[in-house]
Amino acid sequence: MSDTPPDRLSNDPASPFYDEKLLERGIGIRFKGVEKTNVEEYCVSEGWVRLAVGKGVDRKGRPLTMKVTGTVEPYFREA
Repeated sequence: MSDTPPDRLSNDPASPFYDEKLLERGIGIRFKGVEKTNVEEYCVSEGWVRLAVGKGVDRKGRPLTMKVTGTVEPYFREA
């Protein structure tokens, strides 16, 4: 595996950008210089993250999200 996280990654198994092995390895996200723990999906090249909003879920049981733009810096938590 490479030491650079992918350009786009999602926590949702139904998404084409879901990768279980990378998520098991542990990915951290710095958004606008601040560590975020509620990121559901991110895209570095387009400069956005989807953040879970509260504890609400949609009718399919997925968390409600909000798309926010800014500088995204993903990194691996473990070596």
